[in-house]
Amino acid sequence: MAKTALISGITGQDGSFLAELLLDKGYDVYGIIRRSSSFNTDRIDHLYQDPHEKGTRLHLVYGDLNDSSSLNTILRQIHPDEIYNLGAQSHVRVSFDIPEYTGEVTGLGTVRLLEAVREAGIRPKFYQASSSELYGKAVETPQTETTPFHPRSPYACAKAYAYYITLNYRESYDMFACNGILFNHESERRGETFVSRKITRAATRIKVGLQEKLYMGNLDAQRDWGYARDYVEAMWLMLNTERADDYVIATGETHSVREFIERAFGYLDLDWQEHVEIDPKYFRPAEVDFLRGDARKAKRELGWEPTVSFDQLVKLMVDYDLQLAKQEAEATELNHVAVAKAQW
Repeated sequence: MAKTALISGITGQDGSFLAELLLDKGYDVYGIIRRSSSFNTDRIDHLYQDPHEKGTRLHLVYGDLNDSSSLNTILRQIHPDEIYNLGAQSHVRVSFDIPEYTGEVTGLGTVRLLEAVREAGIRPKFYQASSSELYGKAVETPQTETTPFHPRSPYACAKAYAYYITLNYRESYDMFACNGILFNHESERRGETFVSRKITRAATRIKVGLQEKLYMGNLDAQRDWGYARDYVEAMWLMLNTERADDYVIATGETHSVREFIERAFGYLDLDWQEHVEIDPKYFRPAEVDFLRGDARKAKRELGWEPTVSFDQLVKLMVDYDLQLAKQEAEATELNHVAVAKAQW
């Protein structure tokens, strides 16, 4: 009998890759989505079939991490074997603008889901998406599972609560509950307001003549960047090992935002200094300067290690966005021709 998995945040970057992975492994996958006036399922549309079609294994259900009753209902109906809590307000800079909402969804949303599991009397394995932002002003390098936290944003503070409440439920109720402390992981599916995708989208649009400038904040911030598809495999491995524990997932390499820009623009034969300008509005009130993870525990206990290098990551993102930019440029040109003909 196929296992059943429940994913919050299934429409995001990680959720879409995780859904693919689990479907490939024969799972029935349920994803929680919020009711909205517009669809936001483009990352998983290629996986989704007619819900009435025989053999459908991906199901979308309405719910919200801010609404305990919806979570209770979903759990009673589905009885999942595994739960992956990826849902969050996950933009660090935005969390300074909406700190209360970030705390509600990213922090308290986790305890709502854990409590719903406890109240339902079911025993699924639980994965909590923790973040390297927990380390913030890191007290040691590289950061491991035992490095003290020093969160530097409302997002990171909310993630700290979610981390510790997951640990608390594991110890208090003997739940199989894991924290994956994932360092930065990017892909062609990354949201366009996140710095990596912002860079590759802008560089490719500049290349085809659709824009001229890219406005950035702190170029000196350094991060440990990996590929999201690699990282969701680590999530699955955590829930399919004998003992629940917490793991750092990282490449062990650090690169600055400036390096990311240099690689992306250089790959397109562009001089980034001609196009990139600094805008103070993109600086955070409290910056995280340097993060580098040590994933030796995950390698030793889970057999996990990254497969995509920093240069390969930048290249695959640029290649993807270059195709989008060319399509956009072509559509723009066709529109101009149509307008000109109409005026003529």
